[in-house]
Amino acid sequence: MAVMSYAQAACSALARAMREDERVVAVGEDLGRGGVFGQYRGLAQTFGAARVIDAPISESAILGAAVGMALVGLRPVVEMRVADFAMCAIDEMVNQAAKNRYMFGGQGRVPLVARLPIGIWSASAAQHSQSIEAWFAHTPGLVVVAPSSPADNYGLLRAAIACDDPVVYHEHKELWGVDGEVPEAHRVALGEAKVLRAGRDLTLVSWSRTVLDALEAAQSAAASGVSVEVIDLRTLWPWDRETVLASCARTGRLMVAHEAVQAAGFGAEIAATAAEELGIPVTRLGAPRIPVGYAAALEAEARIGSRRILEALLAWMEGRGRRRFSAATD
Repeated sequence: MAVMSYAQAACSALARAMREDERVVAVGEDLGRGGVFGQYRGLAQTFGAARVIDAPISESAILGAAVGMALVGLRPVVEMRVADFAMCAIDEMVNQAAKNRYMFGGQGRVPLVARLPIGIWSASAAQHSQSIEAWFAHTPGLVVVAPSSPADNYGLLRAAIACDDPVVYHEHKELWGVDGEVPEAHRVALGEAKVLRAGRDLTLVSWSRTVLDALEAAQSAAASGVSVEVIDLRTLWPWDRETVLASCARTGRLMVAHEAVQAAGFGAEIAATAAEELGIPVTRLGAPRIPVGYAAALEAEARIGSRRILEALLAWMEGRGRRRFSAATD
């Protein structure tokens, strides 16, 4: 079992897929120099320019070409650099990749992986710090993934590359340097959540980097006598209803926390499902509906963090209701 960073784990998973299947190619900007975050380091030297393809600065051209590659039998892994830039290729993603299999009666498949790094990137401001995973979870035909650890980035990327449908693969920009143990044969099934911490009083569901904050908040809550069960969703669509609802049935409460804007965030889908299926109390904690600021003080307003999660869940458990915390739920 090797210790790798989040970026190295993804690079290793892609390298393994490329060795095992010559149809797997990578395409995007800056791949020849290893990618913006080092998540392609060494691949161009190993596999050559025909399989690690440096593309011009045109997200719509990159993703459009990848859709064509997939339709003729390749399995492209597409780099969008940051999720914010993928908005330039939204037609190719939601109108072409997502709908082809349906519109043509299954005659075509689009087995591509679009890597869209999400989340706040310190001091990078509003156009480089968004979490837009709910956009894609809303779109029929797309699989949506958001790993929180190096091991899951390795295992889930392998599963995403093997998937025969388009996968929108969200890696957090501030997880690239996080280290962890990665089993060589690790693969995580798409649509399978993981219980990271057992608890009896409240179920706390999250994904991506906010999982780390949720675990920290749960640890602190234990000192106040509150036992929190933490679930890493890992795949947003399809999401693991069985694991989440089974936990909620045991604890009787659900809180969903995510870095994405709370308004219309994917946490609402999870909370509504738990309320409808089980009739339990639910609450959400997400970012305010504001652009992420460049100044540190403004950026902090858009961050959720373990402190805000802890304050929210303790207030809720103490019966103080849906109290608003700073700007985090405005």
